[in-house]
Amino acid sequence: MEEILNRIKETRKKKGLSLENMADVLGMSDSNYRKIEKNQTRLSLKDFLKIADEFKVSVNDLLDIQPQREYHQQNMDKGTFIGHQEFDNYYQENKEITYKYINSLEERVKFLQEEVLQMHSQLSNKVTE
Repeated sequence: MEEILNRIKETRKKKGLSLENMADVLGMSDSNYRKIEKNQTRLSLKDFLKIADEFKVSVNDLLDIQPQREYHQQNMDKGTFIGHQEFDNYYQENKEITYKYINSLEERVKFLQEEVLQMHSQLSNKVTE
C-alpha cells in the first residue's frame, strides 16, 4: 500500500496539484487527505478511482501493473493470422482474494445460523417453563 500511496503522491506533485486540491476533489478535509497519503487512514476504492480519474491515468498505472500479452495463432485458408489479447496480472490475485472473501462470508453465515438455532432453543426452553 505504501508504494501505491507514494505513486499517488508523486503523480499529484507532477500534475501540480496540492493536498488541498485533492481533498476538494474527494470532498474531504485537507487533514483527512493528508492522512491518506501518509497511510494513517484507509483509501477507499471509490476515492482511489476518483484520484485516477483526476490524474487522467489508468488504475493500472497507479497500481504499477503491467498487462501480460497472450498470443494466438490461427491458420486460415488465406494465410496465418497472429493476434494477441492483454490480460491483467492481477486476475489470478483477484480470483484468490474473492474466494477467500466468499469463504469468510460462508463461515460467518454458518456461525450466525448456529447462533440463531441456539437462541431459538433457549427461547423454546423459556416458553415451556
